Formats: sequence, structure tokens, C-alpha cells
Amino acid sequence: MRQTVCASSPSPRQLSPAGARLRLRPLAGLLALLGTAPALAQTLVLQPSLVLQEIPSALRRQLPVTVEGERIEGRTDERVEVIGQAVLRRHDLVLRAERLSHTSADDTAVAEGQVRILRLGDLYEGQRLQLKLDTFEGRFDEVRFELARTGGRGQAERVDFLDEQRSVAHQVRYSTCPRPPTQPWRPDWALTAEEVHFDLETDTGQARAARLEFQGVPLLAAPWLSFPLSDARKSGVLPPTLNLDNKSGLETTVPYYFNLAPNRDATLYPTLMTRRGLDLGGEYRYLEPTYGGQLRAAYMASDRLRQRDRWAYAVQHQQALPGLDWLPGAGLRIHLNRVSDDDYWRDFPRTSIITHVAQRLLVNEVALSGGWDEGSYSLLAQRWQTLGAAASLGSVGPEQIVAPYDRWPSLALRWRPQAWGGTEMPWDGWRLSVDAELTQFRTARRPTVWDGVSAGDQRTDLDGTRGLGVLRLQRRWEAPGWYVQPSLQWHGRHYQFEQALGDGRRSVSLALPTLALEGGLVFERETRWGERAVVQTLEPRVLLAATPYRDQRLLPVYDAAAFDFNLATIFAPNPYAGHDRIADARALTYGLTTRLYAADSGAELATLGVAQRLRLREQRVTLPNEAALTSGRSDILIGAALQPDRFWSFQGTWQFNTTQRTSVRTLLSARYQPGPYRVFSAAYRNNETTVARSRLLDLAWQWPLAALGGSAPAALPGQALGPGQWYGVGRLNYSLLERRVVDLVAGFEYDAGCWIARVVLERLQQSRSSANQRILLQLEFAGFSRLGSNPLQALRQHIPRYQYLREDVNPPSRFQRYE
Repeated sequence: MRQTVCASSPSPRQLSPAGARLRLRPLAGLLALLGTAPALAQTLVLQPSLVLQEIPSALRRQLPVTVEGERIEGRTDERVEVIGQAVLRRHDLVLRAERLSHTSADDTAVAEGQVRILRLGDLYEGQRLQLKLDTFEGRFDEVRFELARTGGRGQAERVDFLDEQRSVAHQVRYSTCPRPPTQPWRPDWALTAEEVHFDLETDTGQARAARLEFQGVPLLAAPWLSFPLSDARKSGVLPPTLNLDNKSGLETTVPYYFNLAPNRDATLYPTLMTRRGLDLGGEYRYLEPTYGGQLRAAYMASDRLRQRDRWAYAVQHQQALPGLDWLPGAGLRIHLNRVSDDDYWRDFPRTSIITHVAQRLLVNEVALSGGWDEGSYSLLAQRWQTLGAAASLGSVGPEQIVAPYDRWPSLALRWRPQAWGGTEMPWDGWRLSVDAELTQFRTARRPTVWDGVSAGDQRTDLDGTRGLGVLRLQRRWEAPGWYVQPSLQWHGRHYQFEQALGDGRRSVSLALPTLALEGGLVFERETRWGERAVVQTLEPRVLLAATPYRDQRLLPVYDAAAFDFNLATIFAPNPYAGHDRIADARALTYGLTTRLYAADSGAELATLGVAQRLRLREQRVTLPNEAALTSGRSDILIGAALQPDRFWSFQGTWQFNTTQRTSVRTLLSARYQPGPYRVFSAAYRNNETTVARSRLLDLAWQWPLAALGGSAPAALPGQALGPGQWYGVGRLNYSLLERRVVDLVAGFEYDAGCWIARVVLERLQQSRSSANQRILLQLEFAGFSRLGSNPLQALRQHIPRYQYLREDVNPPSRFQRYE
């Protein structure tokens, strides 16, 4: 018959065979072995919570303790012993053993025979536990453990407890590979050490004679190693990375992390490139209540391939300015990006210092901005570094781009009153917005210390100052099934140039009104799509816009650009973005859209739209090198999307020239995703609207190879298909016109359960005659670390909906292992 003892009740001096209640102070002290803090004079207060919360360690000693066993005997002041299936329970702790005993003379507790401790989901097993409860000195023999948070497991010959906070484990082996229930444990990989010192006060561990083995082969070894015992940050060496690049050679990076403060840290990235030399990179991050940011920089002295120093830096800073009462909501933003030369993007296309350096436009700006309920303001200073810029619009080479204008500076004000007029006013319901801007535009000058640019950044366009005012007034009447929205815009500009225009003027003023009337109808009907009940809509839409002609041919193009011609922008009154070109449009735009919705869920299953613009007169205002647009109909735009179920999706757009009766731009795409870690997408892009025609085929995939034969099991969200699975991953851009591969990322992943191997080939086209290639090899030890290159960044960036094989969707709970 089992007996139960409650530690919180008074007890007689002599225990009876029938069982009794006993205040087991020594056994309660045994809890300190597992990290419980001393009891404090506090009261446990119940509070409502939507999630389970841990009880503070200071209160755990005040919770009741129960002891169970087949027989309990002894005297409380001398010796107490629990014999046969002994169990001690308290809050987050379960201790099991064949025998539990406590001797008062030396305040020693002993647990013997299949000792099993379960605490916070972590499991510890051994043969014998001996502990002095007053000093917390003792030992735990032949220990095996399993950690819930990392999924790791291990063993040690002995654990010596020095005091409440410090312990030493001897002959330790750790891995996340499964342990067979009957056979000897020989994990595929393991971290071994002769001694591991644990310090709970500093939350750190130190290993002596540590060695990382894979398939019995040592990979790394260190005479001394320090590591954190939790998720807390800790200074130290990070896992090295290796890359094999066709230009830089073998790249070896050994990062070192500095935990400077809870809100500040830094990382050094020294990288040795066999063909170039040593690149010293670093990052510093900081976060305060009112500001935060990061600084990144890299420097290579005497690049052996370029015979010059190479450098790059990036600064990001955001700060709230609450002390400026006269500037409501004021905030400061600093964003700087500079590199040493025009070839930096070719030689280091994947640098972590500059984000998207391959785009070759590096912005440098300082902005002061803020706002209130009805308005906003901003003061901006912006300069660009353009890598490989053309000298002017008319001299753009095959690998050159046009440098944008610098804004030095720009002041903008915006006012959008929430309520304008009253309910009895004739203008009730009209919405007013006013934008004002004053900007000085500058072309890039010769290199300076601050610039770090090349002479190729010089341009011959006009520098000048532009004052801008835009007033918009619109009103929308709508009801179920229809809407009408008239609008009026007044667009005023004044230019002051440092050089004279072609007609001798140094200043120009323009004012153009634009009147637009938009309307639409929505018809609905219930129907069926196969066996499915659906709701179909029919949505005709028209836009009539008119703007008078003003000669703008001699004006520079500071920020104007043509909108991409699609189903959204075709309904814009002005075909140009920015403010330097307002087209003399008198056009009627009309379109028709039909949609299918699921009657039960409201999900959109399919949509089909068509639109066209009818120019009622010739459009004479154009961008430089752009011909005037004659009156008549524009190209027809057709767009469609189809998602018949949750696995398949299709999209397509088509631009058809009615005069030439040919397709000038086509985009067709499809995606199939039947489950986790299974996705295949394909796209066809054809563009005949530019001088450099393009016709591309884009394929991307992540797929288990076993599924190609139909033998792969199904996967749950956040879980891979199981150990022993090969996955194919990649993305391919292929030019059908040139019959060559443009960009390629392709490789394989092997999931062995407790480790993952990846091999990926990445090829990025930089020009018609050159490409950057590298081979990425990585060995990931699940729940521990990664060695080799880092292909995950390339896979996430290039493969749509790529899933990491160890994505932590549902973190483990300590209640998953409860006894």
C-alpha cells in the first residue's frame, strides 16, 4: 500500500506503518539541487492570464511538497527513509528513485536505484544521488539527460555539486541524435569534453578538452571552451564559415561576438580571401529608449586583384525627439551607404555591409520628420553614390545606369484636414489635401572624402531649385452597387536654375489643373462553378481625365518617371510619377473586371480584368527620348488570377498592341504547393517594350526527391519528412533569346534527423560577359551549431516560399513530458 506525506502539515515524531503527514524540511531542501531559490516572505497572488506563466523562483520553496512510496519509516530528527517506488513532487519537479533517505546528523540526502529527475521538461537519470543539503555539496553518478528546449541528450560519468550555483560534470558527451532504448548510444555527431564547469550565477559553462566529432571524425577541437547556459548573449567565437568563390578564392570567416551590454553588442568578421587578402569587417548595434541603430564597416588593405584599398560602410540610426515641443512627433533618421569604388558591387556582390549593393544605387540621407493628426513635415538631405554611372542621359552604355539627382536639401509639408466644412455646408464630404515642397537638386560632383565616388558619377544636367505646390479636392458618392468620384488637382511649380536653359531663361513657373471623373458599377449573382457554389461579380469602371498642355520640353527631369503600365496605373490621371512631367492628357480609360468568390468562405477563387485607355487627342508632353503619343487607343491590358484550391495558383498579365496586332509584354506564372517543403513555381516573362528585349523562363523549387517517385510521407507544419530524406532546392533564370542561364541557385539538402547537409551552387550574372559563382557547403548539427558556408540566406532570397527544414513553428513545452 502506497503512503503519502505532505511537507506542509505538522507530523508526529514517530511515523506509523499506515502512513502519516510529515514536514520533510530536508527533502524540501533537496529541491535546491535543481536550481530553486531560497524562500522569501512573499504572498502568491493569483492573476488572470491567457497563457501559462512560470512561478517566480523565490516563491517555489513555499509551495507544498508531497512524498510517496511503498513504505515510509524513521524519525524526523534522526533519519527518514522512503522505500519502494519513492516519488517526490513539487511544482515543476518530479524525483523518482527506489529509495530516498535523509540523515539529520550530517544533513545528507541520498537517492538510490534508478534515480529519475524531471524538471521543466528536462529529464535526468542516474544510479545514485548524494547531497549535503546545508552546503549543497555532493555527487550524481552515471548521469544521462535529455533537454526539452534543444532536443539534446547526453551522458556523464559523474556530476560533482560544489554549491548551490556551481557544479562540474566529468567525461561528458552531448548530441541531439536519438538514443536507442536497448543498444549502445553511438550518435552521428557528438560534443565531448573531459570536464564541463557550470556556473548558474553567471549563467555560463566552461568545457576542458572539448572536441566535436562527426561520424567518428574530429572536426573541431579546443583545449578550453566557454558557452552560455541559456539564450542569454555571451561574448565569444562564433562558428566559422567557408565559401569558395570563382573570383575571391577560398573565403574563411571566423566571427567574434562582443556582448557589451543588454542593449549593445558588436561582432567582428575577419575574412581571409586567398586571392585578395584579409578583409576586416565589423558591426555595432545599440538600442536606447529613444534611439537605436547599427554601424557596419569593412576594410581590405591592398586588394591583390585590384591593387588598391577596398572599403565600405553603412550607418543606420533612428531617434525620437520628444523634447522638441515646437515640432510635434519629431524624429531623426540617418541612413548612409558608401563604398570605395565602382567595382565594389562586382567583386563583393553578397557583402553584408551594404544591403542590395548589386542594385548599384547607394542612398545617403539624413531626415528630420514628424507630424500631427492632420499633417506631416520632413526635412531631407539626400545624396546618391551610383556605381558605374553614365555621364548623361544620352551616353548610357550597356553596363551603365543614370545617376539620380541629389536633394540638398528638401523641405516638404503635407496637410490633410480630417473634417473640412460642416454638415450644412455645400462642400460637406469633400476631401482636401495640400502638399508643398521646396527642393534643391544637385548632380554628383567630383570625389570628396565624404563621397568616395568616382569621376564617372559626374553629369551635365541642370542643377536648380524647385518649389512645388499641389492641391487636391475630391468627393466620393457611393452606395451598394455603384460609386462616382470627381476630383480636381492644381499642380504648381517654380524652377530656379544655376545655368540657363536652351532659350536663355533661368527661372520657369508652371501651373496646371487636372480634372478627373471616375465611376464604377458592381453587379452580383449567385451561380455554380462545377460543384461549388460561388458568387460572381461584374465590375465596369471608367475614368475621364483632362489636363491642358504646357510646354515642358526644356525642363530637367529631377524625379519624374513613367509608371509601369499595368491594370492599376492605367487608371491614374497622369501617366508619370514625380512632379517634373504633367502630361497634357485628355483620355478616357475604361475597364471591366469579373470575380468569383466562394459562397461559404468568401475567398476569392478567380479574377479576370481588361482595360484600355482612349486618348482623345495627341499627348505632346513626354520624357526625354520618348516620342509623342498619338490620339487613339492604347495597348489592351488583360490580367487574370486563378486559385481553384489551396494547392494551385495561377496568375497572368498580357499587354496587346492593337495597331501591330502582337503581344508586347506577357507574364504567366503558376505555383503548386501541396504541403510543407513541397513547392514548385514557374514563370514566363516576355518584354518587347524596351530596347533590350527579354524573354525569360523562371523556375523555382523545393521538393523531397523521394516524392518524385510518390514514396515520400506527408509532413506536418514545422516538421520535415523525417530522417534520411533528400531535398532538391533551386531557382533558374534562363534567357530564351540568348539561350543561356542568367542566374542560378541550385543544390541539395539531406536531412538525417539530428544533422542536415547542404550543398548549393550560386551563379549571379553581373554583365553579358562575366558572372560571379560560388559553392556553398554547410553541415548543420540540429539544435547546436552550423559549420561551413551559409546557403540559407541565398535559398530564402531566391526561392519563393522556401521553408527551413528546422523551422520552429511550435516550440516544445515542458508539459509535453509530464509524469
